[in-house]
Amino acid sequence: MRMLLRGAAALATVLTVASLPGGAAAAPRPEATAHAARAAQVPDGVTAGVAVFDRRTGTFTEQIDASAQFRSASVVKLLLTLDFLWNRGPGYTVPAADRALLEPMLRSSDDDAADHYWSTYGGSAIIDRMSARLGLRDTAPPPAGYPGFWGYTALSARDTVTIYRYVLEKAPAPVRDFVMDNLRRSTRCSSTDHFDQHFGIAGAFDRPWAVKQGWSGKYGKGTCGPQGAAASAAPAGTATRAAAGVDLTRPALHTTGTVGADDRTIVAVLTLHPVGTSYGKAYTDLERLTRSLNVPGAVRPAGTWFGTWGESVNVRKGPTTGDDRITQLPAGVEVLVGCQIRGQVVNVPPYTNEWWAYLPQYGGYISNIYISSPDNRLPNVPECGSPQP
Repeated sequence: MRMLLRGAAALATVLTVASLPGGAAAAPRPEATAHAARAAQVPDGVTAGVAVFDRRTGTFTEQIDASAQFRSASVVKLLLTLDFLWNRGPGYTVPAADRALLEPMLRSSDDDAADHYWSTYGGSAIIDRMSARLGLRDTAPPPAGYPGFWGYTALSARDTVTIYRYVLEKAPAPVRDFVMDNLRRSTRCSSTDHFDQHFGIAGAFDRPWAVKQGWSGKYGKGTCGPQGAAASAAPAGTATRAAAGVDLTRPALHTTGTVGADDRTIVAVLTLHPVGTSYGKAYTDLERLTRSLNVPGAVRPAGTWFGTWGESVNVRKGPTTGDDRITQLPAGVEVLVGCQIRGQVVNVPPYTNEWWAYLPQYGGYISNIYISSPDNRLPNVPECGSPQP
C-alpha cells in the first residue's frame, strides 16, 4: 500500500535543455518585461489550471481553466491538516506527536505522515467533509478502485484558492498560524523522496512566500541535499482516466501558496506534462509559467536565467570542486545566475572553463561549463566582487 501511495507523489529524471554547453543561449528574463505587459505563458505541451487571487483588491489577476480538475498530488495534504485541526477550539495546541507528523508533511511533503492521517481519519471521507465545510466545487475523492491513493484526489486551481482563503481569512488564528508558519518554512528537499521542491513560486519570487508543492508520476531518480540522496523511480498511475475526467497518466507538477507581504496574493498553478517528460523539463516549464504570471506584491529575484546540461550537477559552497557540496541540480533545469567569478579550472572534454556561476537561490556555485551559453564567460552577467557568502 505504501508503495502505491507514494507512486502518486514522486518524480525526476534527465532534461535535455541543451545537449552541450554551447547548445542554447541564455533564457529570456521575464522579470525584465514591463509588468503591465505580462500574460500567462503556458509552455507547449503543458496542460495548466491557473488562478491568481489578489486579496487586497478581491480580484483574480490570472485565470486559466481554473475549474479544471487535476489529481492533487501532495497539495491534498492541506486538506488532511485542516480536517485534523477542525473544531479543536481557539486555544487548541497541536500535540507534540501530531506536530512531529504535521510539520514535515507541510514543510517537506512527508508521505508517511499523509498515510497516517488518511488511514486514521477516514480516507475519502476527509475529502467529502472538507469539500462541504469549505464549499469546494471541483474537489472529489480518489476514483473508485484507488481508495488509498490520497494523491489522486481531484482538485482545481479555483478550489485551491478557496482553501488558502479559508486558512487566511476564516480559520481560527492558531490554525492559520500553524499552517502558514510551516508553509513559509518549506524545505528545498522533500523528506520522503529527496526531490528538489524549490520550483514554481519558490523559484520565481523572492520571500516572503509560503508554498505547498505537489508532484505525481513516473520519473527517474532525483537528488537533493548535500549527500545527493537518490529517490528510486516510483510506479506511475495506471494509464486511465477517472470517471470525473481526472488524468492519472501524465506527470503532474503543482505549485501553490501565497506571495508578498501579508500573504497578499494567492497563487495556484496545477500542471500536467507529456508522458516521458523529465523532472528537469517539467520543473523548468512550471517555473517559466509561474514567472509569466501577474502576481501583485511579488518581488522578482535579480539575475539572469540560463539553461543547464548534465545530470546531477553539483552546487558547491565555493568556486572549486574541493568545496563542500550543497546539493545537486535536477538534470537540465534552468537556474538563476546572480554573478560569476573565476575559480578552479574544470575540464569536461572537449570543454575547459575557469568561470563559475553564483546561484543566489541555492547559495552556491556551479561551473559555467554546465551552463548553456556559447562562451565561457556568461554574457550580461556581472563579476562577483568576491566569493559570495
